[in-house]
Amino acid sequence: MPTTCPRCAYDAIELLHTSPVAGAWEVLQCQRCLYGWRTSEPARRTERAAYPEGFRMTPEDIAGAPEIPAIPALR
Repeated sequence: MPTTCPRCAYDAIELLHTSPVAGAWEVLQCQRCLYGWRTSEPARRTERAAYPEGFRMTPEDIAGAPEIPAIPALR
């Protein structure tokens, strides 16, 4: 399992789900920026060194990001 987030380089990664087929993939999520990814995705989505620089985030970017709106109740 990766030890740092590809997007913000934070070191607290949570395992959200594993494939029903043993070893096929895992779904992970960063506990700081909430970026989520499947381990079966390409390096540009799963590895910090390959993650596009234009999409990387710093702690300052995260602190200044707008709040995610709540999902409205179903009608």
